[in-house]
Amino acid sequence: MAYQNITAKLSPEDIQEIKAALQTIQKKLPFLITLSTEERRKRVKMGDKSLAFVNNSITAAQSNPDILPASFDIEEFVRDYQLAATLTELLISMRQLTEQVDDTLLAVGSEAMSSSLTVYDYVKTATKKTPGLKTLAEQLGERFKAIGKSKIAKAGSSS
Repeated sequence: MAYQNITAKLSPEDIQEIKAALQTIQKKLPFLITLSTEERRKRVKMGDKSLAFVNNSITAAQSNPDILPASFDIEEFVRDYQLAATLTELLISMRQLTEQVDDTLLAVGSEAMSSSLTVYDYVKTATKKTPGLKTLAEQLGERFKAIGKSKIAKAGSSS
């Protein structure tokens, strides 16, 4: 769907149902693990191009079990491949959903930030004529103090 100004709201019930659905997914995948960066680096990777290789290796192993050591578990090999293929399919769907959530968050965050900047500009302008807004303008301006200091520091270090 092409981007347009987003007007949406999630009810507390919807949020709870979404969280419950995510918990259900986690419960249905109790075998999921977390690898350290080092463990990830050391692993042999199986990408999309490797699926056919692994599938052909399964056929070779099943057709020629006598060439493999007795300790080689062909059934486990098949289960690993089937789970990898299934998880790949699920991951594609999850990545699409994550990308949509991320893009929507970026868009609505941008909308909210643009509106906030408009309010801030009006508050700053109104402080000149409306008593009691100076503190509010300063509070809103806190968001930009660190940005201004970092720009000044960068400008000073580049000269």
